[in-house]
Amino acid sequence: MDKNLKCVIIDDEPLARELIKNYVCKTPCLTLEGCFESAAEAVKTVLGGEIDIVFLDINMPMLNGIEFASLIPSQTRIIYITAYEQYALQGFKVNALDYLLKPVSYQEFVKAIGKAVEWQAMRHAYESNAKTFPEMLTVKADYRLVQMKLDSIKYIEVQRDRVIFYRSEGDPVSSLMTLRDLEEVLPSDRFMRVHRSFIVNLNQIEVVERNRIVFGKTYIPVSETKKDEFLARLK
Repeated sequence: MDKNLKCVIIDDEPLARELIKNYVCKTPCLTLEGCFESAAEAVKTVLGGEIDIVFLDINMPMLNGIEFASLIPSQTRIIYITAYEQYALQGFKVNALDYLLKPVSYQEFVKAIGKAVEWQAMRHAYESNAKTFPEMLTVKADYRLVQMKLDSIKYIEVQRDRVIFYRSEGDPVSSLMTLRDLEEVLPSDRFMRVHRSFIVNLNQIEVVERNRIVFGKTYIPVSETKKDEFLARLK
């Protein structure tokens, strides 16, 4: 790992905030940049773009964690902290790296940090790969590094904290990352996010049927907010 991960804690419960602070301070790869009792107090620090991880409580007054997540820069990862398990799926819809249930154990905390460390390593690999091999994408799939030709990628689907690459050649590849990560590195002239769960390779599309993209027996929805842009780009 090249450097420590800079992190902030946002939680309106003092005891929960202090617990995560203690965990951060005892974990060598983390550097604490601030503790806040509300999302509003943290806006300046987080939106500055220098923070790697936000430990974010979901159920807070005024501006809750889910609402604040939409403001956080794409290069910053979110680890939700919540007392309510039903928020977990909603959290992953906004590309959370992980979520922790209160009271948070140090064991679960360390597991989440492991995902953050892996994400940082992948991010560096993407940046290096993009400069050296612009027509290739290198992703970490479990304990392997997999290189894929960009033109071979048909579509990409998000499933909780992972994405699945479906290709015209080779088996699907699963990697611990988010669609927001991919939107930063994939060429925007060829790839488009057509739905909150899908990115497609526009050059691979052969059939569109009733606002759905057809890849064999797979149907990919095009959201209403993306429909006009999608049809314009096809033309």
